[in-house]
Amino acid sequence: MKNLRKLPLYLFAVLAMGFASCESENPEEENDGEVITDVTLNFQEVDASNNPVGSPVSFKASDPQGIEVGSSPTIQPVNITRGKRYIMTIEVFNSIENEDITEEILEEADEHQFFFLGPAFTNNIMTIAYADAGGIALGLRNLVTVSSSPGTNNTTMRVVLRHDLNKSFSGASNPNFENFVQAGGETDLDITFPVVIN
Repeated sequence: MKNLRKLPLYLFAVLAMGFASCESENPEEENDGEVITDVTLNFQEVDASNNPVGSPVSFKASDPQGIEVGSSPTIQPVNITRGKRYIMTIEVFNSIENEDITEEILEEADEHQFFFLGPAFTNNIMTIAYADAGGIALGLRNLVTVSSSPGTNNTTMRVVLRHDLNKSFSGASNPNFENFVQAGGETDLDITFPVVIN
């Protein structure tokens, strides 16, 4: 009889331990993705020897809550001139945390890579080549050439930043690699800039 009275206490202890073990086995997954609020494309015109010509110009996309894939941030159109060559650098920032993400991307260059897609490249209006220090395929620094006869004054350029991809995947060294998803990893940034050709 005494043992029967103790049974509810044993059951309660066993159930409590069971609940505790379930909670510890299923922790909430953390999101490792960076919050990006600002992306700036800096264009510096260069001559045939890649020496700077004139003053650089910048075009920015921003969202104070963070630019997310498929969102609608404020985007400045990229204004460039037909027949010109540019060094295009990219700056990525998190204004919420006052954090320069560009530095982190550079430090983790083996895990990150930009791809440049859309009609600006598929229609041969612009060409782009990685020009990062050390010859790495990263995309923070690029050589952009604008066609002297683009056939249009307006186009678009899609900028994608991936992390944890297989950078040795066949085709992944191409900045215009349409099938970048096949190289694995995840998207940190996917944004389309309008481009005006003067």
